[in-house]
Amino acid sequence: MMTSSVATTSDSRFYHIPQAGEVVVCPTLEAALAAEGGFVWLDFCQPSKEELSALIAPFGLHPLSIEDCTDENQVPKIDDFPGNTFIIFNVFTYADNELTIAEVDLFIGQRFVISVSGRDARGRRLLNGIDRIVERDVATVRQGPAFLLHEILDQIVDGKFTAIETLEDELNKAEEAILDDLATFNPAGLLQLRRNLLAVRKSLFQEREILVKMCRRDCSFIPEAAIYHYRDIYDHLAKFFELTETSREIVTSLMEMYLSMLNNQMSRSSNEMNSTVRRLTFIMTIFMPLTLLAGVGGMSEWSMMTGPQHWKTAYPLFLLGMVVIGVISYYLLTLVERRGKRGSDK
Repeated sequence: MMTSSVATTSDSRFYHIPQAGEVVVCPTLEAALAAEGGFVWLDFCQPSKEELSALIAPFGLHPLSIEDCTDENQVPKIDDFPGNTFIIFNVFTYADNELTIAEVDLFIGQRFVISVSGRDARGRRLLNGIDRIVERDVATVRQGPAFLLHEILDQIVDGKFTAIETLEDELNKAEEAILDDLATFNPAGLLQLRRNLLAVRKSLFQEREILVKMCRRDCSFIPEAAIYHYRDIYDHLAKFFELTETSREIVTSLMEMYLSMLNNQMSRSSNEMNSTVRRLTFIMTIFMPLTLLAGVGGMSEWSMMTGPQHWKTAYPLFLLGMVVIGVISYYLLTLVERRGKRGSDK
């Protein structure tokens, strides 16, 4: 069983993995370097540049690799050096609708594995729990640094599924929101999901290329016996890459669906407005001649034309004439509208 380690200022942990027996926790870096047989695992969490620079001499690390460890904007990659191989992998965390991509730096040599990581938004170590996994599978880890590196990469890759699955859930919620209430849906959420998926795709593409190089034995520190384990990681990355591609296509489809439904809604509103304007125009067209006649007939000249003594007869006839003109106008306008509809149908 592992005993508790003595943490440095950067919360680093040092392990000696012998060829037989349990994993030994070393209190200091010097104690790990002095261990004989097997290999050592140096697990750094938020180390300073000085701490990492101290590893250049005993392990032959390249100064450029140390620089990459202190730069958080590196893309996943694999660099081969005479005495070691340097690997950068990404850890995905998705919380509060925000995707965080953190960096884990790994060195593998003939007798050592060095992991350099930080903490997530909740303050937990990015490689939290990996020591328990190593303890549980110590028989496999004792076979060499390549098998320990596989355990670390396997945990990192398995953790990616949680973030990718959460992104898929967000897509499902966005689809339901579009169908439930188009008016209150915010398309900015879809654009944010698209950006997150692009970032995930970019990382997965680079990591998949890293595993391709490992599986074809470009790294001299990974023996033939360990290749099968790394092929399993490659399969997982390929699957996640396909899921990401599918999710990106879904985002495009949802955006097209949103725009299509929005256009249909606007067209429906426009048609309703056009129908209202058409009815008002129809009514106004009927009353325009009637308004003209009412204006003329309401003046005293009409009485003068028939004589004031005939107003009891003149005004009822005038009103009757207005009704007849209104009915004739309505009939003619209705007939014109019907012919127009028949012509458009053809």
